[in-house]
Amino acid sequence: MKIAGATLNQIPLDWTGNTLNILGALKEAKSQRVELLCFPELTICGYGCQDVFLSDWMWQKALNILVSRILPEAPDMAFVVGLPIKFEGDLYNCAAFCDHNEIQYIIPKQNLAKDGVHYEPRWFMEWPVGKQTEIKIDDRIIPIGDYTVDYKGFTIGLEICEDAWREDRPANRLCKRGVDIILNPSASHFALNKTKSRNDLVLDSSKNYNCIYVYANLLGNEAGRMIYDGELIIASHGELKFKNELLSFQNFQIGTWDTDDEKSISIPEVDINQEFRRAVSLALYDYLRKSYSNGFVLSLSGGADSSSTAVLVAEMIKLGLKELSLSVFLERIHKIEWYEGIKDSKAPEKEIAKRLFTTAYQSTVNSGEATFKSAKELANEIGAVFYNWSIDDEVEGYTQKISKSIGRQLNWDQDDIALQNIQARARSPIIWILANINNALLLTTSNRSEGSVGYTTMDGDTSGSIAPIAAIDKPFIIQWLKWAEKELGYASLSYVNSLRPTAELRPSEKSQSDESDLMPYPLLQSIEELAIRDRYSPLEIYEKLRLTWNGEKSILKPSIQKFFKLWSRNQWKRERIAVSFHLDDYNVDPKTWCRFPILSSSFKEELEELEKAE
Repeated sequence: MKIAGATLNQIPLDWTGNTLNILGALKEAKSQRVELLCFPELTICGYGCQDVFLSDWMWQKALNILVSRILPEAPDMAFVVGLPIKFEGDLYNCAAFCDHNEIQYIIPKQNLAKDGVHYEPRWFMEWPVGKQTEIKIDDRIIPIGDYTVDYKGFTIGLEICEDAWREDRPANRLCKRGVDIILNPSASHFALNKTKSRNDLVLDSSKNYNCIYVYANLLGNEAGRMIYDGELIIASHGELKFKNELLSFQNFQIGTWDTDDEKSISIPEVDINQEFRRAVSLALYDYLRKSYSNGFVLSLSGGADSSSTAVLVAEMIKLGLKELSLSVFLERIHKIEWYEGIKDSKAPEKEIAKRLFTTAYQSTVNSGEATFKSAKELANEIGAVFYNWSIDDEVEGYTQKISKSIGRQLNWDQDDIALQNIQARARSPIIWILANINNALLLTTSNRSEGSVGYTTMDGDTSGSIAPIAAIDKPFIIQWLKWAEKELGYASLSYVNSLRPTAELRPSEKSQSDESDLMPYPLLQSIEELAIRDRYSPLEIYEKLRLTWNGEKSILKPSIQKFFKLWSRNQWKRERIAVSFHLDDYNVDPKTWCRFPILSSSFKEELEELEKAE
């Protein structure tokens, strides 16, 4: 039998678009003579529907779409498609096994994802192990529950995403029921290097349960924050039979394998820098087209964060053109009218950037020539519009109004933070004007390292519609820019790669740098991982870093103390992070991964324990 997995780039509640993707994938699969196709999880309605799942009309609409739109047009083949189903008063995350243009079985999910970025128990119930019953849909009685399916001489079982990651997983029982094939429709969010654990899961499952295992994951930036890599994996009895290229710009992909084909393939190596490049590029592309925006605007400071953001926009254009062609890319971002003016260009990516991407270097008396050159050269190499203006008049106007009101001149000795912040905040209104004029998305450039300690000015450098790099650390950004200069060929990045990270908000004689304001970035990263990802106490972190930190040991205690104090003090800032993409195995965005009280004791007793430690 020829079997397949399909990945789809869906949009929550986009009934027409989602249906077209499903039917398109079915017809493509049929043209490849596929007999059994597995779609990802909740593909009819979209995985990220959030509290709309709580509305009765929603699951009824999803079911109606399957019955009245998809099944009548589906080719003659079996397929599994995801949708919510309400049964006996509770909502379940289900997969419908369809054949002969009818629903044959409904298999509900037994284990709900409830950690990290997932909150499925808010909407769904877990189906009891072993429960088999029936549901009436229109005039038909359909089995619903913990069933296996007999199809063309094969016995088929299902694990829906999280089901497969639990110790007490359905496969433990399915193998005892003689299944030959396990299908896994998934909506597993992207994280760097996560593909390795998925490959291990699928290969080990196919070996341990003596079966064919088909894994089909969702694709794209579906609902705004989560990125799905569209991974398709087919393994048979411990051997890899199919694996696709991840993070495609296509609306759908099909991955097939014929059970008579004895050839196996090897698992490709994972390049984290390439993963980051492709994931954020795809997320920006999807956000742009799904929000119907006209492009992007960026306050390009010439530093590492804004430079990496600019490069990612450029890579979004390059990757989109390479995979989709010029006409399809422009059509997908709703700019097909640009085609005639670009089609004969020798550098279409630059022509698109000129229309799609606007940048501005907003200087003050504290800005340096090096950052200006860094910003200008990068914008020119990308092809983006580049503006350059001074905000000194605005800063002077604000400071003089306050000085006159309080009866004294603001100065750096007394008003350091206020004078720094007003520069960052004065940049915000004017760049927002540019975004409004262009009807474009304003990109903000805070990274995870800054977010964890609040090293950012609210309503200043945090202003924006999207924060593309808010879930990745500063050390990664710094090394990625060096990689991008060398491997992606951005010669202009030599300027930023020679600079020391600095906010340029103090006078030059103050010699400001990010690491002098905070601590060495590698140490900040180590503390953050241990505190937030691994959830260790200040004292436990100190005991671990005493053994592993290769730098000056005397800075450990004060750095750990500073981190926890700043973390606690600045939760309110993290509550206001612009929409950010989840990129790593953790992040500090309370809307997705890490919730923390806005008001707390700031680890007072725990830091006292740390202070007393030898």
